[in-house]
Amino acid sequence: MNVDAQPDASVSKIAATIGEPSRARMLFCLVDGRARTSTELAMLADVSPSTASSHLKRLMTEKLVRVSAQGKHRYYSLQGSTVARALEALSVLAGESDRQFVTRTPNGLRFARTCYDHIAGILGVSLHDRLMELGWLSAASEGNGCEVTEIGTKAIEALGIDVTAMRLLRRRFAYLCVDWSERRPHLGGAFGAALLKVALTRKWVAQDLDSRALSVTSVGRREMRVRFGLHI
Repeated sequence: MNVDAQPDASVSKIAATIGEPSRARMLFCLVDGRARTSTELAMLADVSPSTASSHLKRLMTEKLVRVSAQGKHRYYSLQGSTVARALEALSVLAGESDRQFVTRTPNGLRFARTCYDHIAGILGVSLHDRLMELGWLSAASEGNGCEVTEIGTKAIEALGIDVTAMRLLRRRFAYLCVDWSERRPHLGGAFGAALLKVALTRKWVAQDLDSRALSVTSVGRREMRVRFGLHI
């Protein structure tokens, strides 16, 4: 959020931005932490795509939302936890609950699948969350990249992944890839690809022959519990 020498003026400007009904609907649809496209937000706010774009531009100017470009899509999410807490506080005052995100992705694909050459779905998102909790990875100061920590380097190399070699590749080491079923990030980049390769080689997961779906094996469930503290 914007903060300047006159906090009352800054707060008033932010409040006016949130106070427009369509923008408020957009913001509250993002409180669940899942990203959405401008088209989805336009439908949820019941406005035209051009009007939605105008609203989103205003929300970005006031640093209430941020955008992540992925392929031909642009996903919008709240700028951070501070914005989410402010909206939740307003929700309590208004006596309203936030609208829940409902996915239409088939269960098999939603649970675990490949996204290009990395793990997506509930499994991919859970792995991302767990590696962040363990302190193996940290969010980059700018953009949607990730940095490996000192603790993470040792742990990742214990999996048989050469971190130094990955850094020499002509691709990003790791970045947050918005998951299209969960609308939360999973890991992409060289590290995400290496993690999928390890999971397949060690038979933690098995690839469906007719789709991008992955199934977690009994060995995989045990290894993910032991190595990551992740209960599948």
